[in-house]
Amino acid sequence: MKARAFLTFVLALAACAVSATAAAAPPALTFAGGTPREQQQVVDALAASSFDWSRLPGTVTVHIGSSPSGSYATPGNVYLDASLLDAGVFSWGVVLHEFGHQVDFLLLDDADRTVLQAALGAQDWCYSIPGLQHSDYGCERFASELAWAYWQSPENSMAPAATHDESDALPPAEFRSLVAQLLSPSRIAFATRVHRGGCCFGTDVLPDDQ
Repeated sequence: MKARAFLTFVLALAACAVSATAAAAPPALTFAGGTPREQQQVVDALAASSFDWSRLPGTVTVHIGSSPSGSYATPGNVYLDASLLDAGVFSWGVVLHEFGHQVDFLLLDDADRTVLQAALGAQDWCYSIPGLQHSDYGCERFASELAWAYWQSPENSMAPAATHDESDALPPAEFRSLVAQLLSPSRIAFATRVHRGGCCFGTDVLPDDQ
């Protein structure tokens, strides 16, 4: 009886270890450009965040090069300025912000965006109303909040003080709870199937000011 109880305990610990490992899994990435050190900054930034990036369906292509307009994202693609990545840890917040847009593009639906826009106090979700401030758009608040809520480090350039409170619409724990509700396992499985079928999600291009 004791042996059986001990075995159950060991198996429970093993399951927890597997779950923890899965939660830290990175997304599927491919790089277009960039030095090995610049590419490693992207990998390290994603590893610093506690968000489960493996939920993203398909492969995200990270384009690294000279980008006078700054970093931005489209569905399945992240564009990062090489000189920013050369700054090391300082760049990680921007990397996480752009990958936050991938969560929007690939995992959220319009109903989710309506909920998030209200919760984040945004005036518009994503550039359907031109001319607003960067922080007035829900998609930008969402990406900044995700970058901060899952990596609350003083080195994070997406900290509320650094973004003029763009990443502070909700307390981090409350934001993570809301995201967890929206990104339920059944929803992720459905999004993955649709993505692999060739459907597109979300807005086309999001130039950022960072």
